[in-house]
Amino acid sequence: MAHTVTLQPSGHTYAVADDTTLLQAALDAGITLPYGCRNGACGACKGKVLEGQVDHGKAEAHALTPEDRANGLTLTCCAEPLSDVVLEVHEVSGQNDIPVKTMPCRVDELRKVADDVMILRLRLPTNERLQFVAGQYIEFLLPDGKRRAFSLANAPHEDEVLELHVRFIPGGNFTAQVFSTMKVKDILRFEGPLGTFRLREQSAKPMVMVAGGTGFAPIKALVEHAIHNHSERPIALYWGAKNRAELYLPELPLQWATAYANISYVPVLSEPAPEDDWRGRTGLVHQVVLDDFPDLAEYQAYVCGAPVMVEAAQRDFIAHGLPATEFFADIFSYAAKAQAK
Repeated sequence: MAHTVTLQPSGHTYAVADDTTLLQAALDAGITLPYGCRNGACGACKGKVLEGQVDHGKAEAHALTPEDRANGLTLTCCAEPLSDVVLEVHEVSGQNDIPVKTMPCRVDELRKVADDVMILRLRLPTNERLQFVAGQYIEFLLPDGKRRAFSLANAPHEDEVLELHVRFIPGGNFTAQVFSTMKVKDILRFEGPLGTFRLREQSAKPMVMVAGGTGFAPIKALVEHAIHNHSERPIALYWGAKNRAELYLPELPLQWATAYANISYVPVLSEPAPEDDWRGRTGLVHQVVLDDFPDLAEYQAYVCGAPVMVEAAQRDFIAHGLPATEFFADIFSYAAKAQAK
């Protein structure tokens, strides 16, 4: 039997089905509550039951003490409602509400999807999760004190494994390691989540999303987050690359565009090779956007890729009516990341 949870002080409500935790049901409803481990061990998801009853589930005694329980506190990551519930808890409204952590991780998968692109998947310790906003990134902490930053390519609801898209950079020590000596089960350390690139979900405006190369990674996270939250806002996705091989996950955006009426997809090649047998759009990806959307006054733009592409898109989109406040791309952060790789 489903129960209704009402959050205070926001007043938001959502339904919780049988065998579903307060946290999971909130995330499924597009409501982000704070959490850490999602295993009842850290206490980061603690909230206060003002009305109703819950089963505290597998909450560990050090994270939810007998005194906590007597005071009406519970851990949303493992508590299930036994009745309708009024819950006092802080909701996460943006990246400033999420703590930055330093965490270990284990390499779970290395999958080469192009000659110079590796999908790197990282698994966190059993009792740890990284809470983040779609579009953010992490920084690896290397033994020599240097840092290497990469955008998270998965949406927050899929946080058991973190996905990164790593492009090989000639002369880059870390990317050389990823492509040559790194292996499954290797241990790494990172800090995150970081960055301000995220969806502005309070807006109803249609969105133009532009990815250049591995700039597809954070764009992928945004799209998958929007799909998970059942957003019906139109998304016009453009992915630019030099040749066909650099569109390293070619089927995925096509699947989105086929499955969801509000998503369209246009791949763009700037220098297609004869063997590409390319019959699609060509040129600079942001210029192709302008060919299709000469007036951007009513849109939002989310752009990620090489700094020169981001800068050109910002300049030319604004010149074609896009309000400056509706252009989202952390260009300085991205430039720093590109140089670090």
